[in-house]
Amino acid sequence: MKSVFYSRFFILLPWVLIVVIIIDIDTRRPSNSSKAPTARYYSPYWRRRIGRAALMRPQPSDTSMGTWTTNQEHLTSLDSHSGKNNSLPIIYAITPTYSRPVQKAELTRLANTFRQVPRLHWIVVEDSAQPTDLVRRFLAGSGVRATHLHVLTPRRYKRSGLPRATEQRNAGLAWLRQQYKPQRSAGQSPAQQEYPSGVVFFADDDNTYSLELFQEMRTTQKVSVWPVGLVGGRRYERPVVENGKVVGWYTGWRADRPFAIDMAGFAVSLQVILSSPKAVFKRRGSQPGMQESDFLKQITKVEELEPKADNCTKVLVWHTRTEKVNLANESKHPQDTIKIEV
Repeated sequence: MKSVFYSRFFILLPWVLIVVIIIDIDTRRPSNSSKAPTARYYSPYWRRRIGRAALMRPQPSDTSMGTWTTNQEHLTSLDSHSGKNNSLPIIYAITPTYSRPVQKAELTRLANTFRQVPRLHWIVVEDSAQPTDLVRRFLAGSGVRATHLHVLTPRRYKRSGLPRATEQRNAGLAWLRQQYKPQRSAGQSPAQQEYPSGVVFFADDDNTYSLELFQEMRTTQKVSVWPVGLVGGRRYERPVVENGKVVGWYTGWRADRPFAIDMAGFAVSLQVILSSPKAVFKRRGSQPGMQESDFLKQITKVEELEPKADNCTKVLVWHTRTEKVNLANESKHPQDTIKIEV
């Protein structure tokens, strides 16, 4: 009888030990409340965090302008945000971009600059039918308060010799106007409305910017201007200033332009952008190099321009452009076994 008992005991013993071990492991497992939170987007300047579920996707009024997403909350919450720089006008930097081998490198250089500028909102507009994962991931970890838009340039406008990034810059302007859509009473025109203070700047991703430039442009009342380095086939181009007024242009290409200036050489008050809803970059009739003039003619006059950078005698932005990369050997050798984003 004892032998039968002991035989059954030793048969069941391993199973009992397994159950005890499983119970012990389960009691040591942390509860759900102590799990690490899901990844969130974080901006050090705005001290706000939101999860992916909070991404906004407002639909544009004009379907030709594409759609957009943002990694922050609605703009109306910005003005109530506390901080030592809360009184500064917001700088809205509109950056057109497109897929190419150096895209991430270009955006990284910009982000490293923008991250040091207080009260800056980066509006990145892809030339794409859909937002790309590369740009989405990059902006989520950039540390810059950013809005991600996309609009595809029609194929007929991608020919050599035609203006570029027109649709993308207009999409950025449309987004701003949508966010600050005026609530005016009957009989009031857009020019009679009160708008928030801010500055709009067209920051192409192939330029290099001094931090001092953003200090200069932040006081823009209507349209401010400054020199641009390494452009027009010359060391720099600049507005010629006499007695605090722009009287001409030092340029290497078509000095007869109404505004002989590079896209990186001016900033516009947000109030001007909002009070001039029809001011956009034109496609029809616009020639390469004339987009700046065609746009500025709609909102200002040469005599109204505000010279910055010590009366336009200091270069604070450079049209550097990244050297065209050499990928000739990429197709001649076996590809890596893992996929790395460049």
